[in-house]
Amino acid sequence: MSFVITLRQWDEAVAYVEKGDPASALRTFMNIEEKISKINYNIGWLHLNNNELDAAEKAFDSSIGKDEHLAVAFFQRGVTFFKKERFEESLMDFQQAFKELRGNQLIDYKPLGLMYKLYACEVLHNIGLVHAQLGKWEKAQENLLTALNLGTEAKFSHIDKALESILKQKLFPLVVIRGELLFKPNKHYVAELEKKDYLGKAKVISSVVPADNFSGFAPLQPQVEDVPLTPKAPEVLRALEGEPHTVLYEFIPETKEELAVLPGNVVFVLQRGTDNWASVIFNERRGLVPYNFLEPLDITMASKTVQVASPIITDEIPAPPRRAAPSKPISNAGGDAAKTKSKDAGDSSCCIVKVHFLFTITFCIAPGQPYKAILQMISTKLQRAASELTLTYTKPGCSERVTVDESEMDVLWSCVKNNRLTLWCSATEHKTVTQKRDMVALYSYKASKTEDLEFSQGDVITVLSEVNGEWLEGECNGRSGIFPAAFVVCHEENQ
Repeated sequence: MSFVITLRQWDEAVAYVEKGDPASALRTFMNIEEKISKINYNIGWLHLNNNELDAAEKAFDSSIGKDEHLAVAFFQRGVTFFKKERFEESLMDFQQAFKELRGNQLIDYKPLGLMYKLYACEVLHNIGLVHAQLGKWEKAQENLLTALNLGTEAKFSHIDKALESILKQKLFPLVVIRGELLFKPNKHYVAELEKKDYLGKAKVISSVVPADNFSGFAPLQPQVEDVPLTPKAPEVLRALEGEPHTVLYEFIPETKEELAVLPGNVVFVLQRGTDNWASVIFNERRGLVPYNFLEPLDITMASKTVQVASPIITDEIPAPPRRAAPSKPISNAGGDAAKTKSKDAGDSSCCIVKVHFLFTITFCIAPGQPYKAILQMISTKLQRAASELTLTYTKPGCSERVTVDESEMDVLWSCVKNNRLTLWCSATEHKTVTQKRDMVALYSYKASKTEDLEFSQGDVITVLSEVNGEWLEGECNGRSGIFPAAFVVCHEENQ
């Protein structure tokens, strides 16, 4: 099935929901052959609203299978498990939804087509409720206190009421997504589905000459009697706003606010800032260009008078400008990284290193520095321990990344081009080493990933280390891996 057909069915199903016909919407969604994660989420949402919990669980499973970072799908599946009274699985889904928030207070799904904001405090509210349902009142209170600190708006008053219920060891309502909130297709893509008439309607043209019987597409027209001796000077088209300038040097953008131009292009300057950057229009696109890369262009009628008597025709290509391109000015839009690049653009003793992490950082360092110096500088910038960081880079002509260590530094520095070097950084989770102890499995746990440890209820597990507050690393039946801490209890307590 083509994407156009999928898009048309998706839009049709959403229209059914807006008309109050969820049955037709669900039928249309199910007829889509290639269902993406958002469509599977919508199917799960419709089943959950109809209290068809098994079908909702299956749909949310498919949604998560196609996008394992869709936090709102984990949240909805957690609600489904809670309604099915499968509280351990509900807790794991709510915890995974909170993990996918990656430390943010909320995720706004509006750019993806879902008019909903998933708040961290509401996820913690549900985590606290599941702990309370399992009889872990202290855990419930701990999560609700954290939720209270994150929920600063008045609409989160239900967290205060939940805390009051916890103090009395009473349960409280679950936070659910209400209203007709589902993923909608991109409206610009949907607009392209409409048929367009590029030719328009036929227009009848008749001759203005009374004696003309011509019936073709180009009727005869009256002839001009008095022809001027000299041709009329051509009119010059100007932009509706801005002053015309000619580009002297090629400019390659480094931020999304900047605009790429080539020598000879004509741009229209809208505004010139005090930092020597100009806001210009070129090919109906607006962006920033260094003003010292431009030269004012005079397009008055006097300067464009056509010489008819003796036109000069030449095939010679004009010589390139002899002046060197001026240095790039400092851009406020580019931030500190742009300032650093502008300051050190011509300094060969300084190399600008760009590091791609969860976000991108940039710093300047003298070429030839040892591996420990680079690692320490990145560790300071990211505020992470150097032992947790791993650096990689790409060699010229090689698509795979190579791990950086002291033996690779000579090759690494040879990859510097135009005083610039690009690295990639990844961080490993720190495991707290604990004293080995035996735990007993309260529930069976099936491994969903290769690093998980699978065991059955009643198995004895030797704990090797603590990954974080929710996961442990252990050994059971000759295999090792990680598992949820909530699934086990100390061997002494079980006895």
